Amino acid sequence: MKTLRLRLLLCLFALSLFQQAYAGNKIKYYFNHTCDNSVAVRELAKNINGSIVDTLVAYINRAKYTIDVAVYNFTYSSSMSGIISAINSAQSRGIKIRWIKDGGSTNSGLTSISSSIPVLASPTSSSYTIMHNKFMLIDAKSSDPNDAIVWTGSTNWSYTQFDVDYDNIVVVQDSALAHAYLNHFNMMWGDTGMVYNTTTSKFGSRKTDLGQHNFIIDGKQVELYFSPADNTNAKIINAINSANKDLYFGMYTFTYNNNASAIVSKHNSGVYVSGIVDDFNGPGNSAYDLLIANLPGSKFKVFTGSTLYHNKYLIVDPSDSCSDPLVLTGSHNWSVSANTDNDENTLIIHDYEAANVYYQSFKADFGILGGTLTRINGCTTGVDDIVQNSPLCSIAPNPTNGDVSIQISGNNAPLTIAIYSIDGRLVEQVTTSEHKYTWNASIAIPGIYQVVCKGSQVHQVQKVVVY
Repeated sequence: MKTLRLRLLLCLFALSLFQQAYAGNKIKYYFNHTCDNSVAVRELAKNINGSIVDTLVAYINRAKYTIDVAVYNFTYSSSMSGIISAINSAQSRGIKIRWIKDGGSTNSGLTSISSSIPVLASPTSSSYTIMHNKFMLIDAKSSDPNDAIVWTGSTNWSYTQFDVDYDNIVVVQDSALAHAYLNHFNMMWGDTGMVYNTTTSKFGSRKTDLGQHNFIIDGKQVELYFSPADNTNAKIINAINSANKDLYFGMYTFTYNNNASAIVSKHNSGVYVSGIVDDFNGPGNSAYDLLIANLPGSKFKVFTGSTLYHNKYLIVDPSDSCSDPLVLTGSHNWSVSANTDNDENTLIIHDYEAANVYYQSFKADFGILGGTLTRINGCTTGVDDIVQNSPLCSIAPNPTNGDVSIQISGNNAPLTIAIYSIDGRLVEQVTTSEHKYTWNASIAIPGIYQVVCKGSQVHQVQKVVVY
């Protein structure tokens, strides 16, 4: 049994190294305005303005079995006809398509799709709140995990949202995440089949927490939350509070005082804070007034005009790869109704490169508003500072079921050694001036662990298998 477990862990170890070597191939990020690639550490942020329809159509065309769409509003225009044609063609070739729309929105694009595609409108009773999700699932139930796709982000499906307003899109190829989205879709649909059931369907406050929140994708921790069942704003506050060096936010609707207070507290504690909000909720909104009163004008910009700053994202510690860099994005505005009433989805992606990609977009947007950002130095100032060819420390034996010897090479001491489980939990941390540190792995749960050796301006990450 122990030999079998060791072989399995070695396979997972090899897989994790493969994923690390090709990090980013499972999660893609898109923006619809210019990005400042001069601050890229590796991946260049992609502006696909004018090509979002083509990109969406390409994903629809790759569907083999199913397409499930939950989008607040799909607005007809000639530029959106490609989506309509792709949906109708998919249905004609036997793809099973289900659609959930907001019951109070026009959704004029739906008048042109096949009438045999079932469409469920969210309730419009006196207690009506909006179905504000913006996601599409491709082949979520496929037996081939490479087929499953989640398309989400801040954009509704319209020419204005795709090519005029400021928005972001995340596309994830991951079966486990797609299944979690599918289970939530089915809760709103009221059934797992093609016929919706308005008696059992659940929207808004009727929904329940399905407990599917944590995933490892490309070796990155990814969190998923749906409103209002999952108390999403508490997760947003946690993400804000996790900032150690710098924090940036871009938000369409920002009316939640708790979020503003948490951001101001971070600013007052010395964290570099900068943000953009749309003028949809301007002076007189208490959260807005709190930010205006406490953040210097050089760090806080209000987006005005007929175009919307429609993003809903948070970037934490993009300048500090030794912290817990993350991006939080989705359909969820920072408002009480988004947290307690509306149907929303939120992703939190713990990844240095993801944080940097969003920072490239934010920096360009901030510059358009006349602002400049100060470069913040964290544990590293870029990927070139990460020691790769001359290891800071070496690990043996690996794999192991006993003591692990971590040897610090050359004159690199003192170093901080931090050991994390694969889900990002800190297991042990020590700062030492010695050239050897021993970790007792025999008491650890079998699995893959990350050993991070950190110096003042350099760090190195290695993996160790405990069986």
